[in-house]
Amino acid sequence: MIDYRRAVRLVFAAAILAAACSLASAAPAQEGFRRFYPFLIDLQGWTGKSPDGFTLEMPGNSMTTASREYRRGDARFSAQVVTGPAAERALTAVQAPVNIETGDAHMRTGAVDGLPVARTYTVHDKAGTVLVGLSTTAMFSISFSGLGEDEALMLAKQFDWKGIQAELPK
Repeated sequence: MIDYRRAVRLVFAAAILAAACSLASAAPAQEGFRRFYPFLIDLQGWTGKSPDGFTLEMPGNSMTTASREYRRGDARFSAQVVTGPAAERALTAVQAPVNIETGDAHMRTGAVDGLPVARTYTVHDKAGTVLVGLSTTAMFSISFSGLGEDEALMLAKQFDWKGIQAELPK
């Protein structure tokens, strides 16, 4: 008779070991995410936490993320740079012109400062995202709550999108 609990624990332990090995192989590449920290700037009137990030490299695939959380009263947002497959999938949102509007939410795409941008906003929650395509496999984004969408876009534009692009592998 198969002991399913033991089998599940064994599979779980193997998954943790595999993840640890993958992260161990990413250790030399950890400088990868730190190169984006200078772009996660201090903003006047906002309290920013320390930037955080990680780089994961596996055969044939790599991903880097650097992010920073900000707060002003009840308003919050998170700025992040993401490269790799996760960014590539998210960037499908900026590839086609879209203008979707419902009573409480909308999504719009278009160019801002020469880069493709997708914006979502939910009126009821005063929450949304601004996603900027930096390359086919890299993006900058902010996710926010407690802000108007125009203020969120103005905040996103304070970050140096072109500078982040310059840090991407050629």
